[in-house]
Amino acid sequence: MQMHSAVKHADLLSLYRTALHAVKGKRVVKRSLAERKYQQTCHLIAIGKAAESMSLGAIEQLGEAIQSGLVITKKGHFESELIADKRFKCIESDHPVPTQASLDAGRYLLNYLQQLPQNAHCLVLISGGASSLVEVLEVGWTLEELQQITHYLLENAFPIEEINAVRCHISAIKAGGLWRYLYSEHVICLMISDVADNDPAVIGSGLLFPSLPQLPINLPLYWSSRFNSPAIIKTKPFEWEVIATLDDAKQAVAVAACEMGYHAIIDPNFLQGDTVSAAKRCVQQLQQSTADIIIWGGETTVYLPDDAPVGGRNQHFALATAMLLSDSSNPYAFLCIGTDGSDGSSEVAGALIDRETVLRGQQFLLSAQTHLQHANASAFLKASGDLIMTGATGTNVMDLVIGIKYA
Repeated sequence: MQMHSAVKHADLLSLYRTALHAVKGKRVVKRSLAERKYQQTCHLIAIGKAAESMSLGAIEQLGEAIQSGLVITKKGHFESELIADKRFKCIESDHPVPTQASLDAGRYLLNYLQQLPQNAHCLVLISGGASSLVEVLEVGWTLEELQQITHYLLENAFPIEEINAVRCHISAIKAGGLWRYLYSEHVICLMISDVADNDPAVIGSGLLFPSLPQLPINLPLYWSSRFNSPAIIKTKPFEWEVIATLDDAKQAVAVAACEMGYHAIIDPNFLQGDTVSAAKRCVQQLQQSTADIIIWGGETTVYLPDDAPVGGRNQHFALATAMLLSDSSNPYAFLCIGTDGSDGSSEVAGALIDRETVLRGQQFLLSAQTHLQHANASAFLKASGDLIMTGATGTNVMDLVIGIKYA
């Protein structure tokens, strides 16, 4: 059984790599530009966790046609190739909670736009994480307040759409606000989606897409009383396309699994809501299915205690799933992992668990239930040896959960 489980684990990791390849920023940007036959001399603006990879795809396709560029991504996501290119200014910033680095990145962005030639052609590449990585605050807001409300939203399991709605009301560049500073008549925007319905007004909080997002109704009065109705930004006609989505990643997994000889199915529903409840649904679905593999995707939510460690919803999901499997005679394994290579504020991507996970952790005198209650799944899964570290992946289309049967 141990050798058999090792094969299944290897297959799950192979399927994850297949998913990443399908939606990798470098690949999908290069493909989109080639399909458009885009050869225009341009200036590049890339913001998000996949900004470096997307920029490299543009460079491969356009070469010297890119005259200059500004690339803003998460700390630790740059490699030497892009930094060595003198055409580009590479800015590192913070995620998921904005810091002074986010405001500095916002200042760099506005300065860069102001220095562009009149009627310059701009290629704008946006991916998830942009909302935290770059910011220009509306008058009356401070960085400390931005951080406080961001912490509140994250700790109380607000979905990303509501978090971004709040950000839009605080920011001078979100909800289309970037057009206040972008004077070009020639703009193409390519996006990798990290939101449920691939709405461009939600991806990166809609830097180029004017909207009036509704504030969450359960936002405390202390915060909701601070907001005024933002003015609608007027935009110019421009081309845009969402070039990679969660569905693309799920479909790639399904095709590869079938080629391996598995009967694989995709759950078309968006995986959301309470993490533990979602884990229960997935385990039950695999138990009741005739398929060997089921593929889910989305973003669940975790309520965090005040003293919560680095954590992450994928690790929380994995431990909750492992606890369910420990009481089952069914030999299953689950890969619960972020496509961006990070989970919560940790550098862990997620975990690959099976019905022996809880037992392995208990050998170190750890309680799975206690660690789950304290949102400290990471410590337990580290002891059980089930954490997955990938580093930056060059994409970000939310989370994948892949369940597999051993027999």
